[in-house]
Amino acid sequence: AVAEGSSATEPAAPINLNVADQAALETIPEIGPVTAAAILEYRAQVGSFTSVEELLEVSGVGPATLEAMRPYVTL
Repeated sequence: AVAEGSSATEPAAPINLNVADQAALETIPEIGPVTAAAILEYRAQVGSFTSVEELLEVSGVGPATLEAMRPYVTL
């Protein structure tokens, strides 16, 4: 567990949801191994994300999670 307020694991630049691998996705705050795998599965089934809001379609991502991770993701 990382101490609250620590930036040790925050990505230096926004992570591109359409090209990131499992390890890159896990550097995003609020994303753990299960959610990262769900994002990859969604991308495999549906194709590229067309908006960050599309993350709400991924299992395990709700509105609060989306807002927490929004600064760290891009397309």
